[in-house]
Amino acid sequence: MEMIASILSSVLATGPFLAMIGSSILGVFIGALPGLNPVMAIALLLPLTYSMDPLVALAMVAGIYNGSMYGGAIPAILLRIPGTPAAIATTFDGYPMAQKGEAARALKIACWSSAIGGTASAIALITVGPLLARATLAFGPAEYFWIAVFGMASVGVLVGTDAVKGLMAAVFGLLLGTVGLDQLSGVPRYTFDQTWLLSGLDLIVILVGLYALPPVLSLAEKADLSGLSASDLKLDNVRVLWSEVKSLIPTWIRSSLIGISVGILPGAGGNVAAFLSYNATKNASDDPKSFGEGNPRGVAAAECGNNADNAASMIPALALGIPGNVVAALVLGALLIHGLQPGPQLFHQNPQLVGGFMVEMLLTSLIILIVGGAAATRVFAQVQRLPGVLLVPTVLVLMAVGVYVINGRVIDLWIMFAAGACGYFLEKMEVPLAPIVSALSWADGRAEHPPRPADQPGGLQ
Repeated sequence: MEMIASILSSVLATGPFLAMIGSSILGVFIGALPGLNPVMAIALLLPLTYSMDPLVALAMVAGIYNGSMYGGAIPAILLRIPGTPAAIATTFDGYPMAQKGEAARALKIACWSSAIGGTASAIALITVGPLLARATLAFGPAEYFWIAVFGMASVGVLVGTDAVKGLMAAVFGLLLGTVGLDQLSGVPRYTFDQTWLLSGLDLIVILVGLYALPPVLSLAEKADLSGLSASDLKLDNVRVLWSEVKSLIPTWIRSSLIGISVGILPGAGGNVAAFLSYNATKNASDDPKSFGEGNPRGVAAAECGNNADNAASMIPALALGIPGNVVAALVLGALLIHGLQPGPQLFHQNPQLVGGFMVEMLLTSLIILIVGGAAATRVFAQVQRLPGVLLVPTVLVLMAVGVYVINGRVIDLWIMFAAGACGYFLEKMEVPLAPIVSALSWADGRAEHPPRPADQPGGLQ
């Protein structure tokens, strides 16, 4: 009890508490802006943490992470532009709800679902994290290969109306992921003697192009000069009724369990958790045909699933030193900056710091209920009131700025526009885009490599 009281007093001190609130608000804004993402924000934050107290630095990481994962749902619902890769599944039913004038309802469901998924994930990290982390030691390259195949196949088959087109899209994503240096042999593949292709195609650049440009082109085609009125948005006095909350509880429980399970497996990520949660909810529904046409359970499943991956991905990172996703790898970097070695000994040598970070992941998930809902309905939802002709150049500028700051290369802008043109024509042919991104995220060098079992050369001892 003394340890728990000490951890709570440290986390609720002025510095960490203000850091959690401020970074959660910042995270929502980052996730809501197309082209920006939590990986970029946390990577830029790390050099600034040298002079910070470790708990303050980790509080900022937790706030940006949880906040941006929810923030990605805001443009996904309002504009069908996922702010983060994990928000792709949110577009399936969130955007149709917005088109029906139920934007505020969808945003509030997304807010509650994100908070519940993040809270469940944090509780799993606090209670059973070390025990669950040990199970990942039994997984080797073969197991992770089949996990990748299952994830891509499920997305390709279950997303869209044509399974063949979905699988073809997944293969196309794998092909894009082969561009660059082979990770084993170091041989350049499909680089055409261009040095800028040696590092491969940037996942974020492709994501922004595929998902941001086609809706912008559609807006330009409509030439909307008036925009929506406040009454059309139906943002005033919108409440989620208790009867609807009760109907969403099974979805939240199912998606939380799926998200936590996916998060524990290194390399899977929130996008896989969101897709699996969405598909599981769709298969369990009495009316699966309503999914994709504005079913609130689709929004709840996607947002709860991708946020339930957040803290769960820290389980192998903190307990074994194996990052569950890119953000977890950055958290390991933050620990190393402060002279802390992630792994089993971390729990014994620095229990207050590890416990404090776990509590910060829990509290920032709850803070989303306060700052997330207010920011989404009172600020970001108003973007739909802008005439389409004004929204088009605004989104294009945000896309260009967000993509350029990733690597500081003009060529990335051309890649973004090429990916956007490709996505535009693929949508015209009713080819789903989600399998492309899912396959590319597995194939490119950004995905964490699975650990080797202890009985293999170079494995964990």
